[in-house]
Amino acid sequence: MARQSPIMSLAFEAKQKLDLPVVNNADRLSDYLLQQERVVGAMLDATKLTLLAPGSYRYNVTSFRVFQLEVNPVVSIAALNSEGKLRMYATDSELEGLGLVDDFVLKLDATLEATLKGLEGEALLGVTVSPPPLLKLIPRQVLESTGQSILSTILLGIKARVSKQLVEDFSKWCDE
Repeated sequence: MARQSPIMSLAFEAKQKLDLPVVNNADRLSDYLLQQERVVGAMLDATKLTLLAPGSYRYNVTSFRVFQLEVNPVVSIAALNSEGKLRMYATDSELEGLGLVDDFVLKLDATLEATLKGLEGEALLGVTVSPPPLLKLIPRQVLESTGQSILSTILLGIKARVSKQLVEDFSKWCDE
């Protein structure tokens, strides 16, 4: 009788850097980053963000389709301020939409730092998960490259939102 080999988890990740010049009031950026709830809400889609406690959030990542499956990642995020930086990282995650997936792990580690020129940041987004039964026939390389592409797209979307919304919110905050 042939032994069935264990299913290997898929793992992929994407990184994105941010270098955002801020001309007006750049000296106030480190104070702005202390407005944690406001900054996190401007960086992410505020309609999908829930404040659980100070420095603790639940975020419903934008759902997407993978090979005809609707995927809805949900992540718990902790945010910490220190030395002119805001750091956000995932503390827990779950995956809705793929049926029973027990080993889904979403890794998020992002920093945003106030500098004399503006804001600098870096984000790492990673996923480890076993392929659900509906995707077991698709070659591993195809699944991993698709996952890598999805993560890169998510990070690019966040970068675009940060570049626009965060600067607009910072200006509003300065005017208040």
